[in-house]
Amino acid sequence: QVQLVESGGGLVQAGDSLRLSCAVSTRTFSSYRMAWFRQASGKEREFVASISWSTGSTGYADSVKGRFTISRDNGKNAVYLQMSSLKPEDTAVYYCAARLVTTTKYNYWGQGTQVTVSS
Repeated sequence: QVQLVESGGGLVQAGDSLRLSCAVSTRTFSSYRMAWFRQASGKEREFVASISWSTGSTGYADSVKGRFTISRDNGKNAVYLQMSSLKPEDTAVYYCAARLVTTTKYNYWGQGTQVTVSS
């Protein structure tokens, strides 16, 4: 079981930076791969970035490569999404998610945090 709580969303201007945090509660951190997804109004939820809790290996959607960085802090039991050079099209509800490394489906989700980027 995994509990996820996001924070750090807000209203920013285009070009600004913002860092999202995800507090993670579980007994077996190394069993999971963590990710950030986002869902814009009227659109489907889409993958943003992921990271292995044990190895730190990362993956990114093409739309955010070079602008967003996912990281984890084992000591603080947290996952972060550092977002830079934000664009209005980055506006969405951002969700922290987790899946067992033995599966392909993310089935643990946080409640989401709103990020709004004004032009």
